[in-house]
Amino acid sequence: MLPSFLLSLREGLEAALIIGIVLGALRKMNRPELSAPVWWGSASAAALSILTALALVRLGASLEGTAEQIFEGMTMLLAAGVLTWMIFWMQRQSRSLRGELEADVRRAASRVGRQGLFWLAFFAVLREGVELALFLTATALAYEARSNLAGALLGLAGAAFLGWAIYTSTLRLNLRSFFMVTSILLILFAGGLVAHGVHELNEAMWIPPVIEHVWDMNHIIAEKSTLGTLLTALFGYNGNPSLTEVLATLGYFIAILVGLRLSSSTVQTPQKAGNT
Repeated sequence: MLPSFLLSLREGLEAALIIGIVLGALRKMNRPELSAPVWWGSASAAALSILTALALVRLGASLEGTAEQIFEGMTMLLAAGVLTWMIFWMQRQSRSLRGELEADVRRAASRVGRQGLFWLAFFAVLREGVELALFLTATALAYEARSNLAGALLGLAGAAFLGWAIYTSTLRLNLRSFFMVTSILLILFAGGLVAHGVHELNEAMWIPPVIEHVWDMNHIIAEKSTLGTLLTALFGYNGNPSLTEVLATLGYFIAILVGLRLSSSTVQTPQKAGNT
């Protein structure tokens, strides 16, 4: 439940902030009559995202045996990759996102009017929605589906409230801290998806385990215990992982550390150049 809650809260808040920026730009331009196509574009994107999630879940449910294991493994690995990309993208774009969106709104309102604003909102929300559909499909395959649905609904409700509160200025949320904390948690969650995905592909014999069980910690923290279930839901805990599961997870976190270092260095370089 917690992974789906965090994913829905994070993606939902990003979408809510984007719509809030668009509506705020229209308010600055004294063009409130153009708000309707923004809402229609957002609603259409949300509906298409829901259909995408249902189609992915139905596709997974229709498969059996090795095909099901391959589908689940590839879906989890793809979700981990897209989730990681989304975190890095948000880190790079967060400073300029508002200015770029407001410029897009001005261009759309002046050139193509309602139709342009519809498509601007549609594609902005659709990106978040399709990402969330993929993430929730992966969590539904890895964990219990009913609790994930409850977590997703709670996360979206929380995102809608926070977005409304921020837009109306009744709540001051430190978005930088919020996205930093959720990014750390989601990176850990993505690492668990990598482990889950490799485990499924081990079972399908697409990736050899090399060593079936590198260690067995079930006598210390059993996977079916309360703590084990929590760790499995949050971070993909496996009490007796294969060697390729361990190597894939370690490789993922090493790649994340290298990526964060490179990302921070590219951000600092332009700042230094601008100060000279």
